[in-house]
Amino acid sequence: MAEDDTSLSEFMDLDLDSRTCNGVKQERQLSASQRRCYSLCRRKSFAAFVASKRDSRQEEGNPSWCCCGQIFKEHSDIHKHVARTHDPEIQQLAQDAYQCLLKQLEEEPETQQPNECETEPVDISAWIPDTSRISEEQLQKGPGKVLLYYQYCQLKDPHVICAWQKALCEKLHLTGKVRVATEGINGTVGGSNMATDVYIDAMRSHPLFKMEKEDFKTSDGGAECFKDLRVGVYKEIVPMGMDPDVLSYRLAGVHLEPEEFHKEVEALLTKPDENSDTILLDCRNFYESKIGQFTQCLAPSIRKFSYFPDYVDQNLDLFRDKKVLMYCTGGIRCERGSAYLRSKDVCKEVFQLKGGIHKYLERFPEGFYRGKLFVFDERYAIASNKDVISDCRYCGSPWDRYQLCSTRFCCQLVLSCPGCRQDGHTACCPACQTKGQAQSQASPSAPHHKEECECTDGRPRIPQDA
Repeated sequence: MAEDDTSLSEFMDLDLDSRTCNGVKQERQLSASQRRCYSLCRRKSFAAFVASKRDSRQEEGNPSWCCCGQIFKEHSDIHKHVARTHDPEIQQLAQDAYQCLLKQLEEEPETQQPNECETEPVDISAWIPDTSRISEEQLQKGPGKVLLYYQYCQLKDPHVICAWQKALCEKLHLTGKVRVATEGINGTVGGSNMATDVYIDAMRSHPLFKMEKEDFKTSDGGAECFKDLRVGVYKEIVPMGMDPDVLSYRLAGVHLEPEEFHKEVEALLTKPDENSDTILLDCRNFYESKIGQFTQCLAPSIRKFSYFPDYVDQNLDLFRDKKVLMYCTGGIRCERGSAYLRSKDVCKEVFQLKGGIHKYLERFPEGFYRGKLFVFDERYAIASNKDVISDCRYCGSPWDRYQLCSTRFCCQLVLSCPGCRQDGHTACCPACQTKGQAQSQASPSAPHHKEECECTDGRPRIPQDA
């Protein structure tokens, strides 16, 4: 192992002048800090590739490398060969390493994996409701719902809250996801009507959370809407990729009630586009806004909320001297998103929809939001109106019901109507369709690569909006 490490280090400082056009284009779309991170991933990938070509049969002190049927005796020779001949492979390795690093930064808990809430023994029994008068059947069966909520507040020991949440949800047979951090809590859980009502009461009665009943967004569903229960301690309660101590939710924009937001949108729609000083900004991901959005909104084509800060940085002129009306699913992304936008000091005003689209649709089911509302559970979407604003990926007919790509290990969502699915079009793109057919003929243990298809390769990481 030590020898392998030495082999890698020999090439860590070499400059990689060779670039594919696609690689240059993708790297230029990153911010300065991200380019440095990507460059490190590329150098490591290059070093690992060269190290894999080292001839292990050679004596120590006389290294040589075998590649493409050639023998290389000098470091510089193998370096030049790999840079000139194997740049596509290096590019792919670097992209995989970079995406893996991003995923770790965005999704890994602060100290452990979700559901592992180890902490010093603390008596949390006082926070667990007495359910002795409620039957197990009432807690587990019957009509149910899904709750969506968040609360920003300072938590000195999030691990204690994590342990309490895990015990509470298990007692009530709830499934879902709960993120706990020093900045607060963010959760979406599903269960029976009785179980979710008890959960709301428990949250409202906890001394650290000053929550009201209207802070919980509800929709029809139940425990079946989630595969399991995941509770964990994270650095952020919504993964934006920015230290909460650096960018605080306290800097958020002005909250507008659904009625106030509705009036603002109504006023915006009465103005000609060229004369408007207002931007209606959707800060969700592209696959969310694709099936539902406010009329005349700006919906950035970003894949993750952690890309939002870079989107703002690269489109500052778009927001200069504008009044911005922001919205998201339940409001939590707007808290940090509006804070970041305000920190740039370019907007005239920044407002956000209190309670998000969820609360707006409760008040205005036939309002200015058209299409479905994407949700992060097994339902994928909920509807309040009959509008279909998206199309089938293959035939172009109106369709807005997502399903996972049929290719193993691909996490992309696909819009494929029943007719196209019947014809075998069940993948997110032609590349995945071909890959899926090959996988069906391969052994289950065959190697695979996650999310390597046209859906990811052809989409700019940070879009530039005019």
